Amino acid sequence: MAKGRKNGLYAGISDELSALMRTGWADTERHDLTLDEQAPYAARRRAALSARFPGERLVIPSGNLKTRSNDDTYPFRPYSGYVHLTGDQARDCALVLEPRADGGHDAYCYQLPRDSRDDDEFWSGYHAELWMGHRRSLAESERVLGLPCRDVRTAARDLAASLAPTRIVRGVDPALEAAVATDEERDADLEEALSELRLVKDAWEIGEMRKAVDSTVRGFTDAVAELSRAVDTSERWIEGTFFRRARLEGNSVGYGSICAAGDHATIMHWTDNDGPVRPGDLLLFDAGVETNSLYTADVTRTLPVSGTFTPVQRQVYDAVYEAQKAGMAAVKPGAAYRDFHEAAQRHLAARLVEWGFLEGPAERAYELGLQRRFTMAGTGHMLGLDVHDCAQARNEEYVDAVLEPGMVLTVEPGLYFQPDDLTVPEEWRGIGVRIEDDLLVTEDGHENLSAGLPRSSAEVEAWMARHAG
Repeated sequence: MAKGRKNGLYAGISDELSALMRTGWADTERHDLTLDEQAPYAARRRAALSARFPGERLVIPSGNLKTRSNDDTYPFRPYSGYVHLTGDQARDCALVLEPRADGGHDAYCYQLPRDSRDDDEFWSGYHAELWMGHRRSLAESERVLGLPCRDVRTAARDLAASLAPTRIVRGVDPALEAAVATDEERDADLEEALSELRLVKDAWEIGEMRKAVDSTVRGFTDAVAELSRAVDTSERWIEGTFFRRARLEGNSVGYGSICAAGDHATIMHWTDNDGPVRPGDLLLFDAGVETNSLYTADVTRTLPVSGTFTPVQRQVYDAVYEAQKAGMAAVKPGAAYRDFHEAAQRHLAARLVEWGFLEGPAERAYELGLQRRFTMAGTGHMLGLDVHDCAQARNEEYVDAVLEPGMVLTVEPGLYFQPDDLTVPEEWRGIGVRIEDDLLVTEDGHENLSAGLPRSSAEVEAWMARHAG
């Protein structure tokens, strides 16, 4: 029987109640399920991973529920590498690639099966189906995923009994990790490979990225339409407005939305979103919708709350816009990944020298990285299942590599003048500007997936005039 609360209302379960609960249930097995549209793509991804690790067993868990407080858990979000290789999002699962003697691997998936109606766990356990919702049976999962599925409750025992050399993704499922004898360095190689598999998106993934960005564009328009409500309340009105769109059209937001007005715009990862939204200030709004398949957008716009930039705000904004244009122009197949970052940063360094905030010449300032006092971060990152996708990939495959068609990345230069920075004039302090778009590398250049949102200062003002409420 499931463990109850220390101070639960019921002392136990009577035999009569137990017998009553075990009878009278309809057969809910679904026989109309078909292969998921992502399954053929996931199979090709597994084949690519298999080729990198011949003769070795690979274990990629989905993860477990995490406690928020007492018996309340956080919403479950599976490990991205598991999702990429299966298309599945269930908790307490694991993909296993078992090496074959003749080469290659047999793939199968450990899944948590439907709760049995033959004991009390299905209705009295904290994580029971009657509490948490219907799960697929193993047979249903096989039809959807195109993979043989096994009961995950035997996974630790099965894995421990095998002598096959094994790699596992660490930090995802402690019980499975404890069941296998592995090497930390070799396991890290597996995680690197999983990240590198996601560097170039396939056609299905690109379609999901388009959905994520299109929903995000609508979410930004929603936020502008309700900007007056944020003025009456706080940054949280913007956060909540965008979240509504994300939940209506996708799974959720892909990361904590940054709704940073006034001085908060100078804080790179401001997610408290509890500050005032005042006319005359800027609102730096960085958010992305995560699709139901868990692919996310990542877009930023900096908006004048009153609808019109002040002269100093426009000067900063236009410098960032020109830097972004320079960075975007460098995004094309065969170009070094670092090219777009360097193009944008050189432009901003030159402006900072021109304004007298850095000692020149501009090339010296750039080579010494002096612009970083005001630019803070790099100019972009890979994007996909994670907002900072492919984060475990090796440098030679990521920042030191060249761009290829199918890569999706952000270009997001910014300038941030801290409110306590005495090296700049007072009217510049507290201004933060970032412009971020999501770019798909194509055969002959790039496509700006988020082009549905305005970028230049004049376009932003015209857009806000049409939509701002």
